[in-house]
Amino acid sequence: MRVIESNSPGETFELGRQIGLKAKPGQIFCLDGDLGTGKTVFTQGFAAGLGISEAVNSPTFTIVQVYDEGRLPLYHFDVYRIDDIGEMDEIGYEDYFFGQGVCLIEWSSQIEELIPADAVKISLEKDLTHGFDFRRITVRGEER
Repeated sequence: MRVIESNSPGETFELGRQIGLKAKPGQIFCLDGDLGTGKTVFTQGFAAGLGISEAVNSPTFTIVQVYDEGRLPLYHFDVYRIDDIGEMDEIGYEDYFFGQGVCLIEWSSQIEELIPADAVKISLEKDLTHGFDFRRITVRGEER
C-alpha cells in the first residue's frame, strides 16, 4: 500500500498518468471516493498514460465507455447509478473484466461482489484542513 498526497488537480492527473503508464492487459483498477474528490481527473491522467488523447469523461449514464486508441483498450466504468447488480450482467461486464484491455471502475464499492481479489484499489479523500485541492490517495494492490 502507498499513500500519496496531492495538492492540485495537476498532481492527481499525473499520478493517474504514472499508473496508466504501467498498466497491464487484464488489470482492473477500482476508484472510490466521494463526489468531487478527483476520480475523473485521475481517470483522465490514467488514460493519458495509456496514450489516449480523446476527451475522457465519466460514463455516468452509459455505465461503460470504451477507448481503443491507446496502447491498451480502456474500459471506463462509472457504476454510481447501478441499483441492481444484474445490470452489470446485462452490459456483459465479464467481457471487459476478463478481456485484454484495462478496466477502471469509478464507484467500485457499488459492485464489490463482482470485483476480482487481485484488483488494484485506489481511494481518494479530501481533507479540507490541508486546503481545498488537497487529496489523500491510497493505492492498494499495485504490487501484485
